[in-house]
Formats: sequence, C-alpha cells, structure tokens
Amino acid sequence: MNLKQAGSGADVDERLAALLTNANAVRAITAAVEGTIGPKGLDTMLVDRFGEVIITNDGVTILDKMDVNHPAAKMLINTAKAQQAEVGDGTTTTTIMAGSLVSEGVNQVMRGVPVARVIEGIKYGVAKVLDSVKERARTITEIDDPILRSIAMIAGREHEDIADLVVEAAKLIGVEKLNEYNFRLSEIITAEAGASNEVFMGVIVDQERMTQEMPDEILNAKLLLIDDALEPEEIEDEALSTEAGFKRYIDLQDEFKKNVQKIVDLGINIVMVDRGVHSAAEEILTDANIMVIERVSSKDLRRVADHTGARMIKRTGLKKELADIEKYLGAAEKVYQDEKLEQVRVIGGNGKPMATILVGAATEEVVGERERIAKDAASSVQAAVKGGYVPGGGSIEIAMTREVGKYRENLKGMAAYGLDCVSHALKQPLSQIVENAGFNPLEKVEDVITAQAAQNLDSLGVDCDSGEVIDLLERGVIDPVPVKLHAIKAAGEVAVAILRIDTIIKKKEEGANAQKAGGSESGMPDF
Repeated sequence: MNLKQAGSGADVDERLAALLTNANAVRAITAAVEGTIGPKGLDTMLVDRFGEVIITNDGVTILDKMDVNHPAAKMLINTAKAQQAEVGDGTTTTTIMAGSLVSEGVNQVMRGVPVARVIEGIKYGVAKVLDSVKERARTITEIDDPILRSIAMIAGREHEDIADLVVEAAKLIGVEKLNEYNFRLSEIITAEAGASNEVFMGVIVDQERMTQEMPDEILNAKLLLIDDALEPEEIEDEALSTEAGFKRYIDLQDEFKKNVQKIVDLGINIVMVDRGVHSAAEEILTDANIMVIERVSSKDLRRVADHTGARMIKRTGLKKELADIEKYLGAAEKVYQDEKLEQVRVIGGNGKPMATILVGAATEEVVGERERIAKDAASSVQAAVKGGYVPGGGSIEIAMTREVGKYRENLKGMAAYGLDCVSHALKQPLSQIVENAGFNPLEKVEDVITAQAAQNLDSLGVDCDSGEVIDLLERGVIDPVPVKLHAIKAAGEVAVAILRIDTIIKKKEEGANAQKAGGSESGMPDF
C-alpha cells in the first residue's frame, strides 16, 4: 500500500510512515509464532543456508533463529528472549500480546487518537491488569501438590514422561532450593539420544576419560578441579635459542612433573581440567591409576565443584605445599564413565545436593526439541512454586478484559482508546489458541466472556477438543503467575517503546565503506 494513500494528506502520511513500517514488521514476527500456541499448535521448520533443519514448537527458538533485520522486529524478539531468560516460558504469549498492542495502537492513531494518549491508556491498563493477576494468584505450599504436575504437563506440551521427570526432580530438590534466586531448575536438564529418562542426585560431565587405560569407575572419589591447562609454563621460541633459555625450559619441565607428582602423593583419583593435558602429565597420572577428564566446560566444572565441595585451582596453584593443595579437593561417593552415552557421572558429592534430569530421545534430530520442552516445563514448575498459579488457556486474560472494562470510565479523554488496545490484546491468546484448534475465535471468545460474567468464574475457557466452555482449572490447565506477569509487563513495555518511535533515520556509517553505502532496505532515509 502506498503510504500517501493511507490518510487524508501528505503531512499526516509522512508522519505515520515510521509507525506503519514498524507495525508491519511486528506483525510479521507475530505471524511467525502465533500458529504454535495451545495444545493444537503446529510446529515450525527452520532451515539455514547449509540445509540444517530445526523443527520446533518453541516460540523463542523460532524467534532466535529467524533471519531478521528490521530494528522494530529485533526489539520484539529481544523482549521474548528476555522473557525466556527471566522466567523460562511464555515467549509466544508475550509476542502475540505485544503484536496486538502495537497493531491496535496504530489503528487508534489512524483514527485520529494522539499517540501520547494511546500510550497513556496502555500503561494504565497494563498496570491494572498486573495488580489484578497478582490478586487472583493461588499459592503452592507443598512440593507434593498435584498442581505441579498439571503445570509441567501444560508447559511440557502434554509429554507425560517429561512432566514426571521434572516433578520428580522438583521433589528431590525441595521448595527451599527452588526458591533460591540463583538456582534454575531448567539448568540441570540434559538430553541425549539413546538415553533412558532418569532423575538422579549427581552431576553429569559431558566428556569421557582421556584414555581407555584409565579406570572407568572410582569409589570414594577424591577430586581435583583445575580451572586451567595442565601443562608446563610456556617459554618464548626466541628464548629457547639461547643457552639460558633452554635451561629455563628444562627447569620448567622438571618443576611441572614434580607438581603433577603431588597429585599422586595426595591420593587424588579424579582430575578434571578445563583445557588440555600435557603428555607427561597424562603418563604420570595414567600410571597412578587416576581418571583424568580434560576440556570440561566451565558450567560442568562449576556444578562438580558445588556438588563435591571442591575449589577450583590454577596450574600455578600446584606449586603450593601439599597441605595447602588438600584444601582445594572435593569428594564424592562414586565417579564413573557411562560408556554408552560417552559421559562421566559424579554421584553423592560432599558439597551441595545436586540433581540431574536426563531426558532420553530416540534420535539426534529430536534431542534439541525434547530438551527445550523439558526446560520449559522445569521453568514453569519453579515459577509456580515461587509465585503461585492462575488458570491457563487464555482464561485469566479474558477475566482481565472484564476488569479493564471497569476502569475505562476512570480515564479522561482519548486515553480510554489506549485502554481498549489492552482489552483487545488480552483476548488474543485465547483467540489464537481457539483458531489453532479449528474453531471460530470470535464466537468462542464471546462465549467465554459471557460464561465468565454469568458465573463470575475466571477459570472458564475452551476445550480445544470439543469447543465447549469448561473450567480449565478443574481440567488442570494452569499457568504460573510469574510467567503471566512477565508476559503482560514485557508486552506492554515493548509496545509502548515501538509506538513512541516517530522517525526512523539511518545512522551515518563508520569506516571506509561509508561512501559506498546505498539506501536502506528497511525504508530508512539517506541524508
């Protein structure tokens, strides 16, 4: 559509050009993920230029892997990523609601409502909705509450085995640990092709022992974790060409071997290193029947340290006296290599209790998706323990539209039109869930609004199999409050940020290619 035909005059149309451009970009992003929401949502296939394929139903994965250049679209994607990082789920809901707020906001501006008034109404409405959702939160006090499995089932896209794994792990860890600020239940999940589903108290290290000559199982393990390479100190090539330099090289080699011998003398039987291991160290440690695992990720090293009570040491730390090195060691009941999965397990550490969720997958192609599903389920379970839960399936948002309607008379002037944008956006999750299930969204949304008003029940929604209005809370369709709150808040913030953009100007390019730069593909003017 020609922008100069969008309004009544050229001045108006030029003024709205940035708004319309951004709204179109946001709409394209929303369209990419809206078909995945709900129990009947479909998958999306992502293909890169090398032919690598990802098939997923996960909103943030779709957004993260999309090839996007438009700045407004990137703003929306970054908001969804922030939602994932903060609460681990709800990214599709955030995207759909943000897209609706922007779209309706633009519609109101096209009708003549000032952008400032639209923004005022959106901010007011979002704030009221957040307060109302908090008031309706139901709390979880016991880790055995069956509600947790329902939450895991919904977030885990009806995968019963994954829901059971997540709930079992939550019970092992306990409420106190789940409420810790820095602990993420989703981070203890790993998926492997050919593995069996399993939850155990211990840590997986995704590496094998260095050689087959080393033991594959150690009982009463004594661990040394080296946050460095287990290699001699380096000397510059130029120095080696001198007699003094060569002598220094020999001295460093001898010192290194003496330091490695300290590991043997201390009775250490497990050594984990985050980089490479020198051949001389490998020989000494193999002869001493010590299991060595090199190139261990920093994440795995930290988890092993926490679980065993070890402190990480640098290679220069091996120069210390034996008694001082002893203070860095950790302990575990058992460390062994799983030959089939090519990984090492650390069980029964002397430090913090640590659980691991191992999600099995039939083939490599579905490993990633199984892991994403499990992480969503784990994040939702933890969020519900921390902040409670509300009815899901879009029902609580419909209840909020009725609340928003009560506040409309409190707003003076045109800000009420911004409140209408919030009301419209709140209907979108249910509308899209119903549409993905094959029903008429307009009809079903109105059915739920009417039923909720008649029964004064905020948990009424649509059965995606029959299309009937049912009590979703009784059916076990539940959303964690933190996920819902963050989705509504994030959607409001990104929508306001995009609606506030009045002009798009191409930045001056730095460097030698600045003069060669042509016009912007996103419609930004050159100056």
